Amino acid sequence: MKILVTGTAGFIGNHLALRLLERGDEVIGIDNLNDYYDVNLKKARLARILDHNRYTDIRADLADRDRIEQVFKEHRPERVVNLAAQAGVRYSIENPHAYIDSNIVGFINILEGCRHYGVEHLVYASSSSVYGANESMPFSVHDNVDHPLSLYAASKKANELMAHTYSNLYNLPTTGLRFFTVYGPWGRPDMALFLFTKAILSGEKIQVFNYGKHRRDFTYIDDIVEGVIRTLDNIAQPNPDWTGAKPDPGTSRAPWRVYNIGNQNPVELMKYIEVLEQCLGKTAEKELLPLQPGDVPDTYADVEALVQDVGYKPGTPIEVGIARFVEWYGSYYNF
Repeated sequence: MKILVTGTAGFIGNHLALRLLERGDEVIGIDNLNDYYDVNLKKARLARILDHNRYTDIRADLADRDRIEQVFKEHRPERVVNLAAQAGVRYSIENPHAYIDSNIVGFINILEGCRHYGVEHLVYASSSSVYGANESMPFSVHDNVDHPLSLYAASKKANELMAHTYSNLYNLPTTGLRFFTVYGPWGRPDMALFLFTKAILSGEKIQVFNYGKHRRDFTYIDDIVEGVIRTLDNIAQPNPDWTGAKPDPGTSRAPWRVYNIGNQNPVELMKYIEVLEQCLGKTAEKELLPLQPGDVPDTYADVEALVQDVGYKPGTPIEVGIARFVEWYGSYYNF
């Protein structure tokens, strides 16, 4: 297939593009190489796929309406995976406009491209952050998610609503994927595992928020990519049993679905740090701090809908995933 993937210099997008190329697909990749974090890392990721004869590299910003329309018109992708976005809960407090430009304006440009150029299926990144103030565990796609705690979370919830509108109006199949704390080789430098590793190796304190009482459903990158590919290949269908009298937030009479992709095994942050210390052979000096604005104490994915519809359940244990990250980090940064 010819697949458009946005964010191919990003963590998940780069891994996904590589897997799609390996299985024989043609990939059109879009990225604007912004400087939210180390651009050299993004370029190094891109170097893994740039020379592939089925990869087309495009430098563009999703918020550039004319440029995105030109990409759709010229390349006519059969399916689209939209992973490009302004990420980060805490950064959304500092720079809210970046989230509107990328996650809202950029997403409507993707939806319009899919609508006008006959895309078979749009898969897009949502986030576990949409669960916000929910306290019922595990988080289910059938839960109400109307109480986000950050603008980042609100932008991802908005994406799900926008996608539903296009699925309903134009019969465009769309699937939103709520990712749960993704980690692994080539990861983002603003994420905890990267920050902790750098600090521990430098002999600096690590900042442990919520006094270490966080629980996160850490999900290894290969598990995420497998889930994305399986949902991409499983085009969203209407739910014939859906009724407006008792609406289900996780499905619709339109060809629209959302899924959690998480390890379904929440881990205490202190346990996560302990495994990292063992892999590094060094003990961390910890600075215990209160819960940050916009953060949630715990995440825990119910992946039953994913298992039922596409037959997949993530399962890489943190002992394996963290060890692989540390091995990559040592190779990339020569420690």
